[in-house]
Amino acid sequence: MIHKRAIYILCSLLLLASCSVSKFIPENEYLLNDVKVISHSPERTAQKARSYLRQLPNSKWFSLVKLPMYTYALSGKDTTLWVNRFLQKLGEAPVIYSEELAKLTRMNIEQMLRNDGYLHATVDIGREYRKNRRLNSIYYLHERERYTISSVTLETKDSVVADIIKSDSVSSHLREGMPFSLDKLEEERQRITSLLKENGYYRFQKEYITYIADTAHHSTNINIKMNIALQQSPDEELTPHKVYHLNKIAFVSGAGLRLSDEVLSECDTVPFGEFTILNRNKPFIRNKTLVNNNYILPGEIYRQSNFDRTYNSFAQLKAIRHTTLRMVEHPDTSLLDCYIMFERNKRRAVTFELEGTNTSGDFGAATSVTFADKNLFMGSEMLSLKLFAAYEAISNLSGYSGNKYFEYGAELSLRLPGGIFSDLLPLDKNLLRSNTQFSLKFNSQERPEFERRLLSGAWSYNWSRSEQSSHKVDILDLNYIYVPWIADTFKKEYLDSISNRNSILKYNYENLLITKLGYSYSYTSAKLGAKRTDRMIFSLRTNIECSGNLLYGINSLVGGKTNEDGQYLFMNIAYAQYVKGDVDFTTNVNIDHRNSFVFHLGLGVAYPYGNSTILPFEKRYFSGGANSMRGWSVRTLGPGSFRSSDRGIDFINQSGDLKFDCNIEYRSHLFWKLHSAVFVDAGNIWTIRYYKEQPGGQFDIKRFYKDIALSYGLGVRLDFSLFVFRLDAAMKAINPAYSGKLKYPIINPNFGRDFALHFAIGYPF
Repeated sequence: MIHKRAIYILCSLLLLASCSVSKFIPENEYLLNDVKVISHSPERTAQKARSYLRQLPNSKWFSLVKLPMYTYALSGKDTTLWVNRFLQKLGEAPVIYSEELAKLTRMNIEQMLRNDGYLHATVDIGREYRKNRRLNSIYYLHERERYTISSVTLETKDSVVADIIKSDSVSSHLREGMPFSLDKLEEERQRITSLLKENGYYRFQKEYITYIADTAHHSTNINIKMNIALQQSPDEELTPHKVYHLNKIAFVSGAGLRLSDEVLSECDTVPFGEFTILNRNKPFIRNKTLVNNNYILPGEIYRQSNFDRTYNSFAQLKAIRHTTLRMVEHPDTSLLDCYIMFERNKRRAVTFELEGTNTSGDFGAATSVTFADKNLFMGSEMLSLKLFAAYEAISNLSGYSGNKYFEYGAELSLRLPGGIFSDLLPLDKNLLRSNTQFSLKFNSQERPEFERRLLSGAWSYNWSRSEQSSHKVDILDLNYIYVPWIADTFKKEYLDSISNRNSILKYNYENLLITKLGYSYSYTSAKLGAKRTDRMIFSLRTNIECSGNLLYGINSLVGGKTNEDGQYLFMNIAYAQYVKGDVDFTTNVNIDHRNSFVFHLGLGVAYPYGNSTILPFEKRYFSGGANSMRGWSVRTLGPGSFRSSDRGIDFINQSGDLKFDCNIEYRSHLFWKLHSAVFVDAGNIWTIRYYKEQPGGQFDIKRFYKDIALSYGLGVRLDFSLFVFRLDAAMKAINPAYSGKLKYPIINPNFGRDFALHFAIGYPF
């Protein structure tokens, strides 16, 4: 009854708002209801034409309802009233059809078609008049025949430039037989300009390149003539383009970003090898660091890529801000001086974080403070020290002396620009960025059931060749897990009891050593700084790691010492042996400027072998939570059809060796910073081996699909660009932990059993 009343009220409000729109439509004008583009060519032509529309109809929530317009329509025209201003700010003003903008759109689309080779294309404007003074605008595309390039010839009196271009003809964007395209002609101008700038032509600009297109009578073939003009000297004489060489390379700090003789005269000058160091103030960074991040060398010819690499390399140095490169040309010569100018960045920083926690109804708080030094040894080394602590009151825990949970620890990390052996590895010079990182971490957990310590040390190397991809190698990652104390009650009931012994639980409460080696790769199709015009953007993250292989090989050869479980020991500590791999793929399809469709797929598998029959808890997969299966709380789904019976220990049992996540989300911008989403999640985890503590949890190729869980829900997000507050409400649809009717909550929902609410920072994927 309540649901029916809510639907009735909502429909009444929408009807009222729809009628109120009319008061914002001027006399003899129309509301733009819809815009259509009809083409006889492939859909990509019509899709491209839509990007040239000068006027779009009001946006729709989830591409269905123009709720922002209806919100605006609920307001009155008197803007002195705050309620009207508020509704208009939340909503979106009705879009009134403009004949002038329609004509501009037609001209833009016609020009676009002609640029793509449809030289005789035309566009007609159609109008469909609807009820209540609404109008649909239609653009009919008549492409007609498409012209193709018959030949491409190069004409220039600069023979050296011609030879360089011909030597790289395989990279040309123009081919005989390809469709004529002004975009391709422009791309070829850009390519040739970049090619010549890589070969010393500092002064060359794309404006020197012009085209003549010759069409034959009664033919769709076009002959392209490319002309490269000569350079004009100060006395207006036409001469071949000059190849420039680098002369003086100087690093200038503390002098601002504008180059002048007056500023340079105030700097202290220090020669450093073949370079010059100029400091207006006290030096704050080592000369060697400046030289190691420079790719411009005296005596070499000018290459634009070396200047770009130098700028990007300096931009990565945390000790430096506001870098710019100034060029000075020697009169009547082909020599260039380069001044690399930069300013000092703030060296030290302190940040605080405070958050509240809620674990199964148990409330707590966590805090951390981070100290950072961005120039530790005057080489832009980044030192970071993080101290953190957490507290939680634990309820419903009987048989133990305490009811508090404490966690505290520290993490020390040092990041060095470049590789640790950068002087020996010339490969670093070809990278966009690279750094080496060392870290030490200590973590202590004190619970009524046990105390647990973690000490870890890591050495990793990160690098990237472009803004879109990055690599990371974990050269060495050591983790020592130490359990100094276990409560007698916990030990008696779960670890030593013959009737209730849990091998998975027992393994994770023993001292353990993890020696990890790993490699990670990530890629995104979105280019940094580019406009979001791509209809589809995707990202890929992969990771592979292994542990214990070297130690196991040595112990096997020398016949090392083993414990009662047959595990080899290192320094009297059992060590883990496993291999683990993950793949995470996300694609975002932009429907329009307010709506998008997001698909996410996550796969993971980890296999314990050799010295281990069970994965360490930190390496196992879990399901449920704000970034996984949102119909379940964290660590409450799986593995397989396993059903929890004891929440005191099943946070261990509800973990596995295989993971599958598939998420579909429809996102829509509502108004202001508020966004919404409708989502469906599918997935679960499984174990590779059979464990009696996890009945129904083993992966079986013949029936695993029966264990796939399903949930659905709604979400709201406050997107402030730098951070996003997210609230997702979800319901279970298929619950593999049950059978019969209970397995399908979508048919028989129980709000108390099947509902989950998640608050998180950032998007789930």
